[in-house]
Parts: sequence; C-alpha cells; structure tokens
Amino acid sequence: MSLMGNPNGKPNGQVTPCEQCPLRRLPCLREFAPDELEFVKRFKTDELHLDPGATFLREGSRSDQLFTVLSGWAFRYKVLDDGRRQILNFALPADMVGLQGAVMDEMEHSVEALTPVVLCVLPRNRLYELYSQFPSLAFDVTWLAAREEQLIDEHLVSIGRRTALERVAYLLLHLYHRASELGMVKDGKLQFPITQQHLADALGMSLVHTNKTLKRLLVTKSIRWQGRTFEMLDRGALAELAGGDIPQTRSRRPFI
Repeated sequence: MSLMGNPNGKPNGQVTPCEQCPLRRLPCLREFAPDELEFVKRFKTDELHLDPGATFLREGSRSDQLFTVLSGWAFRYKVLDDGRRQILNFALPADMVGLQGAVMDEMEHSVEALTPVVLCVLPRNRLYELYSQFPSLAFDVTWLAAREEQLIDEHLVSIGRRTALERVAYLLLHLYHRASELGMVKDGKLQFPITQQHLADALGMSLVHTNKTLKRLLVTKSIRWQGRTFEMLDRGALAELAGGDIPQTRSRRPFI
C-alpha cells in the first residue's frame, strides 16, 4: 500500500519540523543528538492525517512506509474469517507502527485510527540506512520492537490467566499509565476514545460480559468513566484489582 493509494489518508503538505516536534518536549522521551536529529529530519518524508475509522495498514498488504504516531490513538487488530475481531494493542503518540511489514514484507495485522490521527511517514527502504549509519537509532527501533513484545506478553497473560475483573482493571490501568506519561491526563482525567466494544475485542470477552464486569469495577469507586472521560479516583485500589501496578519507567524511552 502506498501513501497516496490510501483514500482515507490526507497528506496536507504541511509537515511539522522535527525541531518543533511536540513529542520532543515530553519528559518521558529521550533527546536526540544533533546528528540523530538531522538524520530523522531526512528520514521523515511526510505527514498523514487520518479520520477516525481509517485503516492505514491492512493485513496481507505490503507497505512502503512505516509510521510514528505524532498525535491521536490507533489500534492494531486481526479479524477472523467469520468477522470476529481481536485487538492486539493500542498505539499512542511516539509509538511506531508498521515495523512488522518492513521486516516480514506483508502485514500480519491491520491498524485503524481510533481518533483523528497524525502520522509521521518513514520510508521502509531507508531502514537499513538507519541501522548501518546510526547504531543509537537502530537500538531505539530494536527497543521499540522489544517493548511491543513486552506489551503483547502482558496481553497474553490477561487473556490466559487473569479473571475478567482483573483483565478490565489491568487494561484500563495500563492505558491510563501510558497516556499519563505522555501528558494526556489533566487533573486525573483522560479523554478516552475507547468503547466497551473495544475493551471486549481486546480482552477476548463478549460485550455483555464486558459490560457486567465494568459495572462491577465502577462500584469499587476506583475509577469513573462517563461518556468519553475516564477519571482515576484511586490508583492503588485499581492496581490491587488488576493484580499489580504498572512498573514506572526508569529512564527516558526512545522514539523515532
């Protein structure tokens, strides 16, 4: 799939300069060295603006690009032959998506925009140049791939061993933690685009079971979820329900 071949994508000709990238101001993300920044400026070729519901990577397709999420939420998913959907993970700003297609030639999952999304477009044919010329950035890409594997490990633990209440509590805690690191939480409140159907598809539960489990969680008064606003009321209580809190990041993490 090429960038211009995606009818849902809107390159607008206005590209955020890497020096002014809003992600670079976040304390959770590492600084680029001057030569790294110069390379990333050349590595980035465009920005893609997507509406909610747009699929910008599709299972079984080849992509000439990989992407870094500049703003917005997306999710990775697979669909079975009978239409059942399994959400694999959620992508937030600074996450890289499409790396699998750059390594395996064809995507083995799809990626859909959950909110309006802005993507930094990175050409896959220059990935070897990154690895050969900038070992520090190559490590960053490897770190991002390893982190994705870690997230999938936790997801597998949830589906395989956590109870329904633990699954819901852990996923909400996990997403809140990630959003909080990125400065998306204000006064304990997060603008939350995820629906109960997304939770069900991510946790391998029916919508009815998810709804009943979420009601049990709301009764604990550890969270409040009204409309598209998620509020953390008692993180300790939510972490106890989830079977443990999310480990705090010890250092500034990479992004490309």
